[in-house]
Amino acid sequence: MRFLAITLIAHTPDPVTGARKTTGERFREVIEDALLAEELGFDGFGVGERHERPFLSSSPPVVLAHLAALTSRIRLFTAVTTLSLLDPVRAYEDYATLDHLSAGRLDLIIGKGNGTAQRELFHVTPEDQWERNAESHDLFRRIWRQGRVSATPRFRPALTDAEVWPRPFQQPIRIWHGSATSRESVDLAARHGDPLFSANVTHPIEPYAALIRHYRERWEHYGHDPALAAVGAGTAGHYAARTSQEAVAAFRPVFEGRLALQKSQGLEPVFTTLEDYVERSSALIGSPQQIIDKVHRYHERFGHTVLHLPVDASGLTRDRHRASLELFQSEIAPVLRREIPDPPFPWAPVTAAPVADPVADPDPDPLPVPASVPTDR
Repeated sequence: MRFLAITLIAHTPDPVTGARKTTGERFREVIEDALLAEELGFDGFGVGERHERPFLSSSPPVVLAHLAALTSRIRLFTAVTTLSLLDPVRAYEDYATLDHLSAGRLDLIIGKGNGTAQRELFHVTPEDQWERNAESHDLFRRIWRQGRVSATPRFRPALTDAEVWPRPFQQPIRIWHGSATSRESVDLAARHGDPLFSANVTHPIEPYAALIRHYRERWEHYGHDPALAAVGAGTAGHYAARTSQEAVAAFRPVFEGRLALQKSQGLEPVFTTLEDYVERSSALIGSPQQIIDKVHRYHERFGHTVLHLPVDASGLTRDRHRASLELFQSEIAPVLRREIPDPPFPWAPVTAAPVADPVADPDPDPLPVPASVPTDR
């Protein structure tokens, strides 16, 4: 099993103290968390994309490019790239550049995005968002693989024998499809033989398990080998301590602060008590053995081989936050790595030669992978 640390760069008051960091402080915290994730041995670090309050993650290529310069091993994920809102040509340019700057450490998780404010900002409607997502995904894939592209899409100007630069480092890039509630994302992933990443953060397990079952059914429907289907899953929260009592006591003020914030915003909480949250949500709160057991319970339903943890301290002190992540990597992750398989594809950069294309840039001198960087763990 592989492990990601993920942030949406939410910019909200601390749920316990009520203090609010400046924008600069919040970005510096993200940098510290990414460096900590690499130091502790996480396999990937993900940055979300949101274009509305209270998030600062409107430009993940910029954030990830900065992290690429500061890290050397950890893979860099988008979580998610909202292709339904973006021009796929411009998105390709950003991410092909980032792919080179990171020496092929980039994975994309794509999705339509959500939220009324960001849809209105980009003039996307509930009626056309799925078609936009599929069209942008298909065009993005073609640009990544072909030296010249001609296309007449509905939601952007036509392309006629267009060349888009730079040509990518990875051939091709791995594209995951992020899914929270929709069968459209699941079907798109299965149709193209792409891995699926289940959000798995808001509700109990049942709706997510149903979507993953549908993904596997559609995967086979489209003629793919069932053994090659890959699923990742999120977690609603994380706090590991030596005993369950210690973990629950430390996390209670965090949960109560988040609950109060939700109620102040007029939101109806799915889990109204910490005990229910620990029992029925995907949150991993407890002793190492409790967390291992819970991941196995979810694995029995999902068959997932990648797991993400929220990396933000979000109400925990920095010392407790670090101690929890250290405990996860020292006592929890090693067991799960042994007992749950990796995804059915290499984790290292995919640098096999592309299909011959007389107009594709051969790129004889790509950015080299530093000699000190292992290509896999």
